[in-house]
Amino acid sequence: MTGRTAAAEAGAAPEAAAPGGSRPGRRIRPLNSAVPARVAWALRALSVAGPVTAWWALSASGLVDPTFLPSPAAVWAAGTDMAASGSLWTDLGASLGRIGLGFLLAVLISVPLGFTMGALPWAQALLEPVIGLLRYLPASAFIPLLIIWLGIGEASKVALLVLGVVFFNTLMTADVVRQVPRRLLEVSATLGAGRVRVASRVVFPYALPGMIDAMRVNAAAAWNFVVVAELIAATSGLGYRITRAQRFLQTDRIFAILVVIGLIGLTIDITLRLVRARVGRWAA
Repeated sequence: MTGRTAAAEAGAAPEAAAPGGSRPGRRIRPLNSAVPARVAWALRALSVAGPVTAWWALSASGLVDPTFLPSPAAVWAAGTDMAASGSLWTDLGASLGRIGLGFLLAVLISVPLGFTMGALPWAQALLEPVIGLLRYLPASAFIPLLIIWLGIGEASKVALLVLGVVFFNTLMTADVVRQVPRRLLEVSATLGAGRVRVASRVVFPYALPGMIDAMRVNAAAAWNFVVVAELIAATSGLGYRITRAQRFLQTDRIFAILVVIGLIGLTIDITLRLVRARVGRWAA
């Protein structure tokens, strides 16, 4: 066989198969590839428009009694009626006040506690078992005790919110702090930084975005508990208004209040996302 023939045959030989059986030369997009901005906004719009359209179609079909599934138009009318009468704003203000105070107290307790547990191994060994046990106790199970200890006023409702949030936020904060790379701590110690300086200048800034993410998750839990708290011995609040509407089968009002809760929760989530993006620009 001549050299030219051998070279030709070598050139005609099929190329080695690419990993995974894909054709050679074909570029494979990573699984977590970024979605173009226009596509992302279209998907967001679809995620809202899809369920609303299905809701409207099901209510318009007459397959479900309007008493059980009111139409979007009926829910809108009920919401505007409550807003015009002022009851919606009164109840919303009462619920926001309880959530604001309860969630703030839970954060003021859980963030320093979780930071200490994440930064100091002895604190983790001392506190994690008992907090891990308490987080599995349903906060709603404490309602009878809270009423006995604090009465049926605002204190018991705020305390329920604190109990529902503080343990989970503590452990999530501790997990975030423990994820600080050890090499950062070693470099800081090599440069002569003391423990307090490392904690304030290295650990806290690195863990702050994760702490805010933990707050985002637990803010939703706070809304759940405020509704539960207002179902019992309350004279105002969105949970109280839901109970009152249930007595008279006013499902349109119940749906309207649920929509308001969802919109407020979404606003809180977006706000915390913006705060995270601003204070944690260095985080990946």
